[in-house]
Amino acid sequence: MTSQQLTLILRRPLPFPLARISTDKMALRYSLAAMEKHKPYVVMLIIQFIYTGMALFSKAAIAEGMKPPVFVAYRQALATLALAPFAFFFERKGSHRLTLNALCKIFFVSLCGVTLSLNLYFVGMDYTSATFATAMTNNIPVMVFVMVVLLRIESLSITQWHGMAKVSGAVLGLSGAMVVTFYKGPALYSQHGKEISDHSSGTSTREEWIKGSLLLLGSNLTWAIWLVMQAPILKQYPAKLRLTTLQCCFSCVISTVYGAAVERNISSWKLGWDLNLLSVAYCGIVVTGLSYWLQVWVVDKKGPVFTAIFSPLALILTAISSAMIFKETLHCGRFAPCHIYPTN
Repeated sequence: MTSQQLTLILRRPLPFPLARISTDKMALRYSLAAMEKHKPYVVMLIIQFIYTGMALFSKAAIAEGMKPPVFVAYRQALATLALAPFAFFFERKGSHRLTLNALCKIFFVSLCGVTLSLNLYFVGMDYTSATFATAMTNNIPVMVFVMVVLLRIESLSITQWHGMAKVSGAVLGLSGAMVVTFYKGPALYSQHGKEISDHSSGTSTREEWIKGSLLLLGSNLTWAIWLVMQAPILKQYPAKLRLTTLQCCFSCVISTVYGAAVERNISSWKLGWDLNLLSVAYCGIVVTGLSYWLQVWVVDKKGPVFTAIFSPLALILTAISSAMIFKETLHCGRFAPCHIYPTN
């Protein structure tokens, strides 16, 4: 057989069954590639649903009388216990060495981005509401964007469309947070049509609302630092499960020490088979354990700015859920401090 005849045979179309199998394999390959490409988007959507549950459960537990430092300490303890077995079995054969420098960085982000952020968040939410606390997280993308540009972790590229989109998104996010804070008007949704304020009207209510807003801003700032610090730490110590477990462990120790210092009443640390236990379990295992590890994975894949821009979605989900579950009334209207009034 000559080379010309062999070439003609190879150029013949495949029989129908073989051609179909080849086409199916190619389609499957493209589908898997598309799923892999869009996996970070799906993960971030799941995280926002998880954060919605966190806002609702934590608000309910604190409203039942559970102290924020105690809540954070139990939450981080359960997260550490939930993650430790997975970190041991799945990453025990890794060759990643934990240096003293990396350990100090992990301790710092645990202190700043986890312990301090959570305590400020829950105290601020206690002064305001679950919807308002979630709305204030719209500041996080702006803070992360400014930090990564100043630290030169990501380039701005203002002359290109994606750079202009980042700047526009940061401005819109900050504007939305300001609107939620200062813009109030007629009720959009009310279960019973009667508004009852959480706090007594007067100077104390305004002072507590401002105090809660400042605490939430501090929580957003420390969380933005946590997001930005994940990328350089992952380069130094890429074991994601171990990294998340170490952060939860350090945060548990710090939160326990702080909680024991400010809450010395033993009865504040008692847990029963009630809503408080359910809230601690959900926020510890699902939120801290699962979502933190997912966020570390997304930061490694797409960067801290990508992780932060999904925060506004949690606001919409929390506002709708709070209106249906806690009977909170949603407002838009006149310029005033934005209050969410829970009805009876």
